[in-house]
Amino acid sequence: MGVHGIHHVTAICGPAQENLDFYVGVLGLRLVKRSVNQDDPATYHLFYADGAGTPGTDLTFFPWPDLPPAREGSGRVMTVAFAVHPESLDYWQQRLTRYGVAFEPTTSPFGEAVLRFQDPHGLRLALVATEQERPFVPWDDSPVPPAHQLRGFHSVQLWERELAPTEQVLIEHLGFRRLAAEGVWYRYAVEEGAPGQLVDVQVLPGAMSGRDGRGGVHHVAWRTRDVAEEDGLRRALAEAGLRPTGLIDRFWFTSVYFREPGGVLFELATDGPGFARDEEPAHLGEKLVLPPWLEPHRADIEAALPPLRVPEPAAWT
Repeated sequence: MGVHGIHHVTAICGPAQENLDFYVGVLGLRLVKRSVNQDDPATYHLFYADGAGTPGTDLTFFPWPDLPPAREGSGRVMTVAFAVHPESLDYWQQRLTRYGVAFEPTTSPFGEAVLRFQDPHGLRLALVATEQERPFVPWDDSPVPPAHQLRGFHSVQLWERELAPTEQVLIEHLGFRRLAAEGVWYRYAVEEGAPGQLVDVQVLPGAMSGRDGRGGVHHVAWRTRDVAEEDGLRRALAEAGLRPTGLIDRFWFTSVYFREPGGVLFELATDGPGFARDEEPAHLGEKLVLPPWLEPHRADIEAALPPLRVPEPAAWT
């Protein structure tokens, strides 16, 4: 019993239009769902992914521009890493330079070539060169050529004060195994250990606690095949004293939330029903969609949201 890799990562950003311009215009991801935070419907929930919204390619945002910046520290997902083909790194250096995005070419603790940079609101991002394959559907209308598009997540990187409690949850309850260790860095994998099936933990015993805010990750979600598998994991987590929530219907998937011992908010999320449940695949993200229980409040919700303009890919090539 265990998870099957990263399902999605959800972060907090500043103004929604700036976020949309960067992730669609600069990074070339597809806006696959334009909805609202189901617990705060006056706030957008924007979902960016590959051409089909494949689980494991989906970075989502809550635009809360009035929040202070996130505070770096323990108990946080500190970096979100995407997989790219090794031959794409030169392309991305040129593209980031063209749009005024500062970056750092470096090598990961595990020997991969990496480009590190931040989005306009401070979220730490990385492009990791890998020839390993992973499920990915190019977006034909992206301003980025298919060969260079982001191929879904490579990994997430956590900061923790202690390794053992977090490692116990990863291994005993989520099905990870320790794949490698280098200094204060530890890498864990599920299944084949392909991109999207990895989590890196940096151990910083003296680090202060992190805090939610603009430019910070809110939570990372792990893939489960269906509700039956998810509920089995939920019951095991409850028996271990990790206090997971019940099953929460998010309409496009079902969720369970809990905090691992170091403080990072984890989610379990089902692969289906998927983003095509309420929109044609060719028209994902083109309009505001609401889960059925919020539809009666559409007029009030739309009045509270700022207008959004999806970037024209031709203007960002």
